[in-house]
Amino acid sequence: MTTDKCVPMLSVQPKGKQKGCAGCNRKIKDRYLLKALDKYWHEDCLKCACCDCRLGEVGSTLYTKANLILCRRDYLRLFGTTGNCAACSKLIPAFEMVMRARDNVYHLDCFACQLCNQRFCVGDKFFLKNNMILCQMDYEEGQLNGSFETQVQ
Repeated sequence: MTTDKCVPMLSVQPKGKQKGCAGCNRKIKDRYLLKALDKYWHEDCLKCACCDCRLGEVGSTLYTKANLILCRRDYLRLFGTTGNCAACSKLIPAFEMVMRARDNVYHLDCFACQLCNQRFCVGDKFFLKNNMILCQMDYEEGQLNGSFETQVQ
């Protein structure tokens, strides 16, 4: 089972009511502590099992699976699904940002017109024909030549 949990910063209870740390089993005397997975942690003790990054610093989400506490990147690296880029056919790691067009997935660097290599900016029109990404100029040129028909993305 996979879960993601919020890691909020909390104030420590007044003296005499100090919480025990789930990581080191010592009392938490610090001004702030973390609560995750219904347990309390020192800021330095709540770490990713793979990369040792402090999860309170990285963000407000942690992931657990197979009794591991993980940051997002390591969770996706270990348990995320990978696929291949529709343009270059190379592997896309699960943690990498991608662009999508219909059922196709692309590396960010590969998401460009496959005829002229023009990179797209946010809001640019692109066309998908036979799993090829085309800019508007190359698409219109193909339309004038009667090369293909497709829908705007």
